[in-house]
Amino acid sequence: MSQDPWLQNYDATCRLVQEIAENIHERNRQQRTRGNPAKMNMTLRASLQKLKQNINQLRESLLRVSSSRRMYPSFQHMITGPPGHVTDDTQHSAPNRMQSEADRRQNLVDDLVTRDKQLNATFKGDVTQPEPSRSTLMAGAGAEGGAAVNPWLVHEPEETRGLGFSAIKQQQQHIIEVQDAGLDALAAVISRQKLMGQDIGNELDEQNEIIDDLTHLVDKTDDRIRNETRRVKLVETKSASCGMLVVIVLLLIAIVVVAVWPT
Repeated sequence: MSQDPWLQNYDATCRLVQEIAENIHERNRQQRTRGNPAKMNMTLRASLQKLKQNINQLRESLLRVSSSRRMYPSFQHMITGPPGHVTDDTQHSAPNRMQSEADRRQNLVDDLVTRDKQLNATFKGDVTQPEPSRSTLMAGAGAEGGAAVNPWLVHEPEETRGLGFSAIKQQQQHIIEVQDAGLDALAAVISRQKLMGQDIGNELDEQNEIIDDLTHLVDKTDDRIRNETRRVKLVETKSASCGMLVVIVLLLIAIVVVAVWPT
């Protein structure tokens, strides 16, 4: 016997609720560890939108079935029994059982709507539900009427186990405050490092100006040394020429003296 399509859709929706709850917990863990939950937030938005669509489909399907009093084949089989085994008592009690099953399914849809609101509030960080609603949130989906139990959030972490929404929110707020204090301290250190870097930059600029002045003075001194060297060489050349002229004049005088000296 094939399973009721409505129940199949309901089970798939319950699994989606479980997946969203686990993803929200993982997103919160990434926020506490200074991770990057942007990708997880995108996935959660898409999953929450899909959850809303699934709940609307379940509600619309239930309304159609309730208004027309037509149940799925598996539901008819559950009420009236296998073919060939229908009794008068079963025929008379079938309408009541159909109404009871319709009410049970309506309760399941209402429970999903409540969980959808709670998940959206938890995702947005605006949890304002009273404390008792958390036990309802942790309860199985089929607490009434013997329906299949929904194992949503059965793997609750140790740090939040036994805590209410307000306590969890305060815990997360305390973690955020500690992180903010750490970020403020880090910002102060970075500001001091920035000031030190600016001071070092100013000192380097002054040293560069001094080096530029020294380079200019060295260039001027080098030019002066070259000019003086050229002058010294010129003087040396002139001195050598004058010495030879003096020697020549002295020789001429000596020749004249010898020539005119009486023998």
